[in-house]
Amino acid sequence: MRPIFDFTSYLFDLDGTIYVGGKALPGAVDTIQTLRDRDKKIMFATNTTVYTREEVRDKLIQLGIECERDEIVTALSVAGMYFRHYAPGAKVLLIGSEAMTEEMRLSEVDTTVDPTLATHVLVGLDRSFDFEKLTVGMNAVRSGALLIAANPDPFCPLDTGVIPDTWALVRAIETASMLQTHDIIGKPSRYYASYVLNQLDCRPEECLMVGDRLETDVELGNSTGMYTALVLSGADSEESIARTGIEPDYVWASIGAIAEEARLQPSSQVKEQI
Repeated sequence: MRPIFDFTSYLFDLDGTIYVGGKALPGAVDTIQTLRDRDKKIMFATNTTVYTREEVRDKLIQLGIECERDEIVTALSVAGMYFRHYAPGAKVLLIGSEAMTEEMRLSEVDTTVDPTLATHVLVGLDRSFDFEKLTVGMNAVRSGALLIAANPDPFCPLDTGVIPDTWALVRAIETASMLQTHDIIGKPSRYYASYVLNQLDCRPEECLMVGDRLETDVELGNSTGMYTALVLSGADSEESIARTGIEPDYVWASIGAIAEEARLQPSSQVKEQI
């Protein structure tokens, strides 16, 4: 088994890995500080479509985890890259939150509310999704716009239960338009992996992906050659590994395993090994 500190870069999922709701998970703050003390590169990776990178950064800081906006990647920041690099000149109809509108503005993506002018329809979690938005999205796709899912998440967990997420809305538009999704942006897509590795400026084998979901977090790492760790503090369990057939390199009770390893192995010993 490769030593935990034998990587240059670490990529962390957020909900279920770093925090749940408004509380940091045990060991999360210590783990991030441990890695910073060892001059490791860190990024935080989320499929959220309802928060901007600034809002995610502010939440992490409130939880005691110092970070910069450029250390955060969301499905929306990857979507901005997608339209700039893979669909230059796109005119995008948005079905999502205010955060989606803001991230597209920051990425200088041209948007429209006219379904007859749209070249793409970008869909994320939208709590105000209704018959009118379904009709507009359906008509845009039937007029030739490509349907883009910001992430493949069917539901979003909350402290009080779960609510429909992006994929539920995408399926509604697919059904109404009788046309299929053209691309999916969020984890575990190749677009997301490319964005992250470019930001970290590292080779896949130099990066450890840590998350609580096998089909998004671990699959993102496995499919691109990263090392992967499943934490059992969120969505998936050890039984999920047998069910999905997706095998992580490490299985930990929580992210605190990294901080615990640091207590067992002083940083001076780590430097000697590396």
